[in-house]
Order: sequence, then C-alpha cells, then structure tokens
Amino acid sequence: MSNKPKYWNKAKRTLSKKDKVMRKLIHNYKDKSLVTRNDVFFSLCKSIIGQQISVKAANSVFLKFKKKCKNKITAKVVNRLPSNSLKSCGLSRQKVKGIKDLAKKTLNKSFKPNLIKKMTDEEAIEYLSELRQIGRWSAEMILLFTFNRSNIWPLQDIGLLRAISNNYNKKYLPPKIFLNKLYKKFTPYCSVATWYLWRSIDDEPIQY
Repeated sequence: MSNKPKYWNKAKRTLSKKDKVMRKLIHNYKDKSLVTRNDVFFSLCKSIIGQQISVKAANSVFLKFKKKCKNKITAKVVNRLPSNSLKSCGLSRQKVKGIKDLAKKTLNKSFKPNLIKKMTDEEAIEYLSELRQIGRWSAEMILLFTFNRSNIWPLQDIGLLRAISNNYNKKYLPPKIFLNKLYKKFTPYCSVATWYLWRSIDDEPIQY
C-alpha cells in the first residue's frame, strides 16, 4: 500500500471549512486515509467479486479466490485457472467470465491500464466500462481506490447514499438536487468526502 494522496491534507482543511458535517467526520476519523495498491488487475478482480453482494460475503469469496491464486492475483495466474475452479470460490458464471475476460485482455494488451492516467474521469469510466462485468460503479471504485482520483462522487453507491441520508438528516434516497449541491460544495475533493461518509457507516476503511 502506498501513502495517502498528496491532496489529502489540503482536502481535509478545505472540506472542514466548507461543511460542518465534514468537519465532524474528519475530526472523528483521523486515524487512517485513502491509500492505493497501484495494482489495477487486483482491484478490478476484487470489484467484480464484490458486485451485488454484501461486504462480508465479498470478503469471504475473495479470500477463497486469493487462495486459488496461491496469493498471486495476476493475469497469468487467473488465465491458467479453470472456470470451474473459480466457480468453486462462490463466483457466479457471469463473474467468472468477467474475471477470465479481464485476464485475457490484460495479457493480450487489448486493455491498457496505463492509458487511464492521461484520461479525464469520464473518459476513464467509459474506457473501464468496456470491460466485461465493469459498469460505472466499478469504474468509479477503481478511479477512487486504485488511481486515487480526487473528485469521484459515486452516486450509484448505496453506502454513500445511506451515509448522506444519515449525516444530513435526509430521507433515503436523498433528493437529487441535494446530491448536486453537495457535489458542487465538495468539488474538487468529492473522493475525500465520500471516503469520510463511508467511514461514518463502517468504521473499517474500504479498500479495493
């Protein structure tokens, strides 16, 4: 894991000045920060595994998947594993196809994660979404956790929406006009705001 992003401390000061809820959350959770593995393949596999299941279930499946890979989650290792072996970890057929396809495209270089560094957030989301089993939510998780982009505001994330409802005394789902208001207020540090809002509903920091 790398150190926290360069913008982190400035983001904390800026958000604390702009918003009293952020000020409270930043004060309450000063123990850790967003970090990155710098491993796009690993993070994409974890993202595919975690889709549409609980965090607890995702962690259980991922540990089995990691064991099948003998703790080496690389495109070469995954490409060699039979589909049935991956299914036995608790993965659906669609998720197995997504992970196998990702391994193949990584090896034949039809997917080039290095290109993402030069893309805007929206360009990167579009590029990642071309991969099987990767939609907007998964792409945003990769930009936030792997590339540490500073202004990701993943409004398809149920945890974020629930945290906003809890912390700002809004009904669930929060009104779109209010979500847009927060986006404007938190820009260019929506990723940091998102991370602290997640912490408010789950004390253990999320990591992809």
